[in-house]
Amino acid sequence: MKPKRKGKPQTTWFFILAVLATTSLAGFKVPNDHPVKKNVFAKQNLAAWCIVPFDAKHRGPEERAKMLADLGITKLAYDWREEHIPTFDDELRALNKYGIKLEAFWMMSGNDPESDPYIRQIFDFIARNRVTPQIWLLMGEWDGFGELSQQDKVSAMRKPIAYIAARAAELGCQVALYNHGGWFGEPENQLEIIKEVDLENVGMVYNFHHARLHHARFSEFFPKILPHLFALNIAGLKTGVTDRFFRTGQGDVEQEMIRQVWKSKYRGTIGIINHDANEDAKQGLSDEMNGLKKILAEIGNKRALATY
Repeated sequence: MKPKRKGKPQTTWFFILAVLATTSLAGFKVPNDHPVKKNVFAKQNLAAWCIVPFDAKHRGPEERAKMLADLGITKLAYDWREEHIPTFDDELRALNKYGIKLEAFWMMSGNDPESDPYIRQIFDFIARNRVTPQIWLLMGEWDGFGELSQQDKVSAMRKPIAYIAARAAELGCQVALYNHGGWFGEPENQLEIIKEVDLENVGMVYNFHHARLHHARFSEFFPKILPHLFALNIAGLKTGVTDRFFRTGQGDVEQEMIRQVWKSKYRGTIGIINHDANEDAKQGLSDEMNGLKKILAEIGNKRALATY
């Protein structure tokens, strides 16, 4: 298996292979009687995203978990800032109290994740609590990266991502590459990286709100990323508008993108976002669900609509 790290016992890789065999497709195993099996846009499949630093009410763990329970949202993808590190465990305790699943955990990395204290703290949290959230991974560029050839860029990304993926596999977690603009945010580049890393627990989380130039060719690349897609976050997009995004249902192109997702075999998580630090996260999530319900009605997805 590639890649191999110097000084790492070969037995570690056998252990990783064993873990991957049981966890790599965990995000897609849905009970036959679960609403998501029938429709990916069922309310039970929604995860709240961008509601930790993006919340005018600055809720803490207990308030946030209760808010999600009040809204009927049963999953949280956890974004965070440095000030939230001391409350990682409090967050999980509150989620467990209200029956909310920790669906995903945000991570950023450069080319040296082994020495990154934030990455270490995330993995320590996962290990001591024995949870298995997806890792939503944004890779930053480093000095000289922009001057590399396409193949060298892909190869350069392989080493840090492989390290993170191997550590995640030991803990039973998937790693989803997170598009956020730039070279790393292009789906074709992420597909090349996934092929180069060649580990089964590495896939993608695709974000409408960071893909404002992608909608014209969504139908072209969506089938290609589908086999690797662990999660998808929706938002509103408008033709010709590249400097901002909108609430779901307020754009003029996301309806067709959502219809294509509905008609596909995708059964991973659907994320809804607030992403406005000046707005109450509860109101933002409510607006997102109302916008999604509007689109579901317009495209004739009655089965999903009935779950709200």
